Amino acid sequence: MSGSIALPRPGRWLFDVTLTVVLLVSGIVALFVYTDDTGVVYRDGDGLGVLLVVAGTAPLVVRRRNAATVALLTAAAAVLLTVWDYGAPIAVVTMLIGAYSAGAYASFASAMAALAGLVAAAIGSLTITQIRFPDAVGVDLSAAVFSTLGFVGVWGIGRAVRGRRFYTSQLEDRADRLERTRAAEVRAALAEERARIARELHDVVAHHVAVMTVQAGGARRTLRRDPDGSIEAMEQIESTGRIALAEMRRIVGVLREPGTPSVTPAAVRTPQPGLGDLDDLVHKLQDAGLPVDVRVEGQAVGLPVGVDLTAFRVVQEALTNTLKHAGPTRAVVTLNYSPDELVVQVADEGHGLAAALGGDRQGHGLLGMRERVALYGGSLHVGPRDGGGFEVRAHLPYDQVAV
Repeated sequence: MSGSIALPRPGRWLFDVTLTVVLLVSGIVALFVYTDDTGVVYRDGDGLGVLLVVAGTAPLVVRRRNAATVALLTAAAAVLLTVWDYGAPIAVVTMLIGAYSAGAYASFASAMAALAGLVAAAIGSLTITQIRFPDAVGVDLSAAVFSTLGFVGVWGIGRAVRGRRFYTSQLEDRADRLERTRAAEVRAALAEERARIARELHDVVAHHVAVMTVQAGGARRTLRRDPDGSIEAMEQIESTGRIALAEMRRIVGVLREPGTPSVTPAAVRTPQPGLGDLDDLVHKLQDAGLPVDVRVEGQAVGLPVGVDLTAFRVVQEALTNTLKHAGPTRAVVTLNYSPDELVVQVADEGHGLAAALGGDRQGHGLLGMRERVALYGGSLHVGPRDGGGFEVRAHLPYDQVAV
């Protein structure tokens, strides 16, 4: 008959225990010392009175778990205290707490039953007192109406608190579900991107192996007539092999991530793009309505194939986001070459939705971009620019010589 929402937490349990002890002690003391000027003659405190006070107060310890039952127990104890003429003003307090608890923690049907019992007990106690002590002051119809309104009001406050708590709980559950859904989507997107990266790196390794095969064949054919040229070819094979080995390790690192789909051998292979294909990408975006300027700073050097591919993908994803989200704007791509790293910067002047992608709810493309840059030991900054617009900046170190 209770219908509680949830078991009390330790803090609530401690509060209920403390409240019960205070009311219990106050009720027992009042049983022996309470008097008033209404004309009611109270019975002296004794063991029966103490038992009734305990029966009406102790159940408050479990008022959250058995709210309706506790409310009816407080009502029954109050009526019995009145029947035996005990002075127990604390019984009114326990009934009010029972009314609030029934409203806040019981189901609607149980709460209504508890409210009806409390109101009946209050009116019944006043009626008994008026019959036994007709000259008592303040024991009349107005007192009954006031008591009824008081219990209904406290009960209503409890129902309002219950509704608010239920609404908050629903919002929290919905937020948790959305967060779990988003986390699952991010994991799926990362798994898909890792598989794509692995396929592209597989093509890079295949390219290096093909180069090594050609170089080895050339070295074999020129070994006798041009030993120096053969040695140079062998050095190139060694350098290319080191690069291929490094890329192979990156593939293994990607595929070791849990939940990553296997790389499909039968997948269609196309030559992997690099910064050399940047002009074609820029022309396509300009045709789509996005003006793009490309700037090169420093001395351009030949990049390792994997770094070259990653730089191209960063520019491609950043410009695609600009086209989709930034609104009418222009973009500037800056390639800054230094002796040990390439800094790729893509900036726009848009004021649309692109800035939102730099926060906690990043797009899947940006997550994949971050994954690619991290694979080569680089760093990625994504966020709004000072003065408006949006910026993507990737630092890509290169630790081997390109071939």
